[in-house]
Amino acid sequence: MTRFLPLLLANVTRKKARLALTVGSYAVALFLFGVLAAVQTAFNQGLEVAGADRLIVRNKVSLIMPLPYAYRDRILLVPGVRKVTYATWFGGIYQDERNFFPNFAIDADHYLEVYPEFRVEPSQWTDFLRDRQACAVGRKLAERFGWKLGDRIPLKGTIWTGVWEFNLRAIYEGSRPEDDTQQFWFRYDYLEERRPFGKGTVGWYVVQVGDPDRAAAAAAAINDRFANSSYETAAETEKAFAAGFVRQMGNIQALILSIGSVVFFTLLLVTGNVMAIAVRERMGEIGVLKTLGYSDGAVLALILSESCLYALLGGGAGVLGAKAFTLGGDPTQGLLVAFYFSPQKMALGLSFALLVGLLAGLLPALAAMRLKIVDALRRV
Repeated sequence: MTRFLPLLLANVTRKKARLALTVGSYAVALFLFGVLAAVQTAFNQGLEVAGADRLIVRNKVSLIMPLPYAYRDRILLVPGVRKVTYATWFGGIYQDERNFFPNFAIDADHYLEVYPEFRVEPSQWTDFLRDRQACAVGRKLAERFGWKLGDRIPLKGTIWTGVWEFNLRAIYEGSRPEDDTQQFWFRYDYLEERRPFGKGTVGWYVVQVGDPDRAAAAAAAINDRFANSSYETAAETEKAFAAGFVRQMGNIQALILSIGSVVFFTLLLVTGNVMAIAVRERMGEIGVLKTLGYSDGAVLALILSESCLYALLGGGAGVLGAKAFTLGGDPTQGLLVAFYFSPQKMALGLSFALLVGLLAGLLPALAAMRLKIVDALRRV
């Protein structure tokens, strides 16, 4: 195969404008694929990182309705439940409404036990527990605003009005690339102390069960325990809870697949046309190659390799460009939780590109393979 490489490179680089346009088409298509894949990851982030052993328990009426704090001890008595923690949405604004990021009060004593994928330096977490006005933020959020430990961060309350000031005592990391490190946590007891209404309630509970296979049974038991009460619950697995959010945004996956299919089909037509023109222009040369002893199979492989090389060059450039773009962070400034182009999807994109290159070159390659020497040499 290596002996064909100089001929292959000569054919590909013969028409510089054709090379640039074809490779550019692949690069743009794969760049778009990478960005769409990152957006899909962001929308499905909750599904991908959801713990199989965690349940979300919320008010049956709506997520914005609270649950009594007293439910915590009663949930712990449900068979199969190992640990319980809770949180309450705060909805604070930092400087400007466009600076959106999730911020909520957490159960400082048990939150990290239920979310072991979030990692904090022990000394920083100790400082967080010692300071009633402490806050902890994710690494990406700290980098976004240039925050560092010890900073005083004011948030303007929207539910509980006024300016709330916090001391940054900890910066947490995610153990996986998809983990959300754009959250802002502060202590529930500080919220409970200052808020004028809603005391004695929490926004939702997060329950860790001992056996993930029994999660549905534990959820049903929790709902039964609080049935016909003033605060009925809706307990479900964390994955089902995240899927509910995704459904509210519409069928994002179908939209992305539709756009991707149109782009790749267009790319298939463009590349197929390019290869057909290239083969037609080189009919005489193909006849000479066969006269010199190149077999039909070698001619077929040469044309297919040329088509695949266009795909590899352009696809590689597009994938790397998309990866570089996603490394720059969320372009929406906080609306997308995890803007991440995974290595698996990079490999998938390159595979698609090579498949398109193979399909686009197939018909011109078959035509070149079947070309008779006499017919080809008439064109010399």
